[in-house]
Amino acid sequence: MPLQFKRSWANEELDSLRDTAARFIDAEMAPQDEEARRRGHVGHAIWRRAGELGLLCTDIPEAYGGGGGDFRHEAVIHEEMARRGLTGMSNSVHSIVAHYFLNHGTEAQKQKYLPAMARGELVGAIAMTEPGAGSDLQGIRTRAVRDRDAYVVDGSKTFITNGYLAGVILVVCKTDPAQGARGTSILIVETEGRAGFKVGRVLDKMGMKAQDTSELFFDAVRVPQDSLLGGQEGQGFFQLMSDLPYERLIIGLSALACMEGAYEATLAYVRERQAFGKPIAEMQNTRFKLAEVATQIMVGRAFIDRCVEQLVAGTLDTATASMAKLWGSEAQGRVLDELVQLHGGYGFMNEYMVTRMYADARVQRIYGGTSEIMKEVISRAL
Repeated sequence: MPLQFKRSWANEELDSLRDTAARFIDAEMAPQDEEARRRGHVGHAIWRRAGELGLLCTDIPEAYGGGGGDFRHEAVIHEEMARRGLTGMSNSVHSIVAHYFLNHGTEAQKQKYLPAMARGELVGAIAMTEPGAGSDLQGIRTRAVRDRDAYVVDGSKTFITNGYLAGVILVVCKTDPAQGARGTSILIVETEGRAGFKVGRVLDKMGMKAQDTSELFFDAVRVPQDSLLGGQEGQGFFQLMSDLPYERLIIGLSALACMEGAYEATLAYVRERQAFGKPIAEMQNTRFKLAEVATQIMVGRAFIDRCVEQLVAGTLDTATASMAKLWGSEAQGRVLDELVQLHGGYGFMNEYMVTRMYADARVQRIYGGTSEIMKEVISRAL
């Protein structure tokens, strides 16, 4: 009997949502994953289907078309995808974008974009990283210049999750370069028919092959004046920093769920795989390695669950969220390396879920703030 990784925040309503999410993922997402990996994106239809089932924007108020839940509802869906190694549909980034609208947008912006995002009609992306600016967001060079009743955007972005399919993109840019961080703003760019906007390559990545991570180009792209998120220039850096705990906890939580799914798949594999006349699960090295992995997951579950409860209560601080991201992503790399090893040569084959998880996991230590940045954030709070 495998260990039961129970969540302290679970209840009957969330269990019901988990069942709905699992059925959708198993019946509609998983069968399309191989084709999505070859294509480089999951397509729009699966987003709309998720919206029909109420699996998008579950923690956005009903007044804006969302599910009216809280972070636990989002956590359920992120976990069920991560447990199965499905990374093509980045609901996490979609949810993060929705929270930028909810927490910082004007009332008109919330009413316009959130219902469409909840229905899956608009896929959300946020464009921060540039070819010459990653963790140092103050180094971005994309410009937005006022021209009468519009902003004109020029620049380029890279490594943009959901970039190919996005219908609405939050573009981090400089509206006043002389002001440094205080001159940073976020502009809302609707992509359909937008003159001067171009999606470049769907990038060829080590892992996350089904996820449409793309280059974006802005060549004198005009957007209305009311496309400024929140309606006030110079608020971009503050807006970015205030939503970091939400983003970083999603990464830590997904890392833990991925470990759980990989552990259970490996447990089944070693019980079935024979070597030297007996299942490799009976060998001491296998049993000890699995014991170490199970212990890491159990310890991590206690910490991540506490972080979930704190986020719901509004008390999760940036340093603790950074710990969740740092620990989760680093542990994920270690654990998956051990579980791939227990698969032997088959652990090097892409047909095995743990192999795809292993490749996908590497970026967890990079995006959302590198492990090195997490250590810097944590150390400043000591």
